[in-house]
Amino acid sequence: MRCALLVPGPFGAISGGYVYNARIIEGLCSLGHTVRVIELGGRHPLPDAAAEAAARQALDALSPQERPILDSLGLPAFAGCTEELARRGAIGLIHHPTAQEHGLPAATQTELAAREAAVYPRLARLIATSRFTAAGLAATHGLTPAQIGVVEPGTDPAARAGGSGGPGIALLSVGNLLPRKGHDILLRTLAGLADLDWSLSIVGAPLDPVHADGLVGLAGELGLSQRVRFAGGLTPEGLEAEWQRADVFALATHFEGYGMVAAEALARGLPVAITAGGAIADVVPVEASVVSPPGDVVSFTKGLRRLIFDGALRADMAAAAWHAGQRLPRWPERAAAFLAELEAA
Repeated sequence: MRCALLVPGPFGAISGGYVYNARIIEGLCSLGHTVRVIELGGRHPLPDAAAEAAARQALDALSPQERPILDSLGLPAFAGCTEELARRGAIGLIHHPTAQEHGLPAATQTELAAREAAVYPRLARLIATSRFTAAGLAATHGLTPAQIGVVEPGTDPAARAGGSGGPGIALLSVGNLLPRKGHDILLRTLAGLADLDWSLSIVGAPLDPVHADGLVGLAGELGLSQRVRFAGGLTPEGLEAEWQRADVFALATHFEGYGMVAAEALARGLPVAITAGGAIADVVPVEASVVSPPGDVVSFTKGLRRLIFDGALRADMAAAAWHAGQRLPRWPERAAAFLAELEAA
C-alpha cells in the first residue's frame, strides 16, 4: 500500500499528535508499506489562502497510487477539495476536531466546524485516536459507526519511575504551553496547597508565547516562582529524566482527544491527577488516579492534596498505575491496527 500523510509542517513538531503520526508511519513502513509525508504550508487549523493553496498542491502532487491521509490539524484547509478527496478515497486521521480547541473565538470555532462538516462525509473513512472522539464524530456529524475506526496510541516499554527521594513531592506536568492544557488551573490549584512540601516541573514548548508568558507571570503572582520550573520542550532523553524523578503526574487539561501523556505516566508507574477533559479520563483506571471536572480548581485542589499528603495512598496508586501501564498496547500493535483500518476503507 502507498499512502501520503498530509499534515501541517514541520512534521517534527513536539506534540502527542505528531508523535502518534511518526510512530504509525514507522510501523506501517516496517510492515512493508510506503508512507510519504507532505508538509502543508500556511496557517492552520483555520486556513489562510496559503494553506488552502498548499492543500490543493499537495493533492495535485500525489501519484494515482497514493492514498491521502489528512491529519485533523490540516483537514479544514481541504474544504474546497471535497470532490478530489472523494475520488481519491482519502482518509481522515482525527486526533480531535479542531473546532473543539479550547480558547478559540466563537467565530473561529464556527468556521472550523463548518469546514470539518464539509469534509468528513466525503472521506472514505475516519480513523479516530479514541473511542470518545469517534463517538463525538458520529453524534455531531451524523456519521455511522461503520464509517469510523478507532486506533488508540501505543506506548513503549519503560522503566518504573524511581521518584524524587524527597523530602518533598516532585510533581510533573507534560503539555505544550497552550490554553487547552490548563496549566493555569494547575498553578491556581497548587497555590491552595502552599502548606504542603512539593515542587512542579512543567515540560512543554511555548507554542503560544503570549499564553506562556502569562503562565510565568501567574506563577509569580501566586508566589510560586521558587517552586515551579518551566522546563520548555525537551529531548526524549531529557523528558525521560523528568519522568524518572517524578512522584506524581498532574495535568488540568480542558480537552484531550486521547491523553498520551497519561498513558506514559502509567507506563512508568506514576499516580495521576487529572481533569476529565475529553478522553483522558478513559485512559487511567480509578485506582491509579484522582480525577476532577475541567476547570474546577476547588475539586482539583482537594484531590491533589490527598495525593501529596498521604504517602500510603500515593504508594497504592503508584502500584496500580504500574500494573495498568503494563497492559497498555504497544506501538507495533497499533500500526497493525491502523493498517487494518486503511484496508477496510
